[in-house]
Parts: sequence; structure tokens; C-alpha cells
Amino acid sequence: MPKGYIMVSYLEFPTDENLSNYAPKAMEAIKNAGGKFIARGMPVATFENGMNQRAVIVEFESTDAAQAAFTSDEYQAAFALLDGVKRDVRVIEGFE
Repeated sequence: MPKGYIMVSYLEFPTDENLSNYAPKAMEAIKNAGGKFIARGMPVATFENGMNQRAVIVEFESTDAAQAAFTSDEYQAAFALLDGVKRDVRVIEGFE
């Protein structure tokens, strides 16, 4: 079964306070759900219509596991700490 990935692109940048409250709780929730953080932070470079915004990529054993992690009560409680920051969140399937 191919791995699943959560890809997050921030459309708005959270305040430093919101991000510092959210990040440790979100990381714990995602890790508890079996997620492995592949990359997170600001882009080194952008091309075409790329936005210079924070992005995160997390790997899971499957797309079902990725979806379950994102919709879990533990993660949603962490997400609420971002106070409505707009993001583009996708679950995609890996090649293998």
C-alpha cells in the first residue's frame, strides 16, 4: 500500500504566539498518529506561482492514516490554537 502524505501550505502566516502554542501540540498529535515530519518551514526558493509561505509535509503509512490524523480530536484541538489562519491542506498518495 502506498504511503500517504499531508501537505500544508499556509495562505496566511500565524502570529508568533499562535504558532508557538500550536506547533508542539500539533507535532505531538501527528506523531501519536504515526506521522513522520519530512519537511517544515519557509521555502528556500519558489518558482512559477509559488508563494513564499510556510509549508509542512508529513508522511504516514497510508492516506487513510493521514486523514485520520488530521481529523483526530487531538489534532483538531491543536489546530484551533492557530485562531482561523487560512491554509491549503491536502492528503496525497505516494508512489510506493
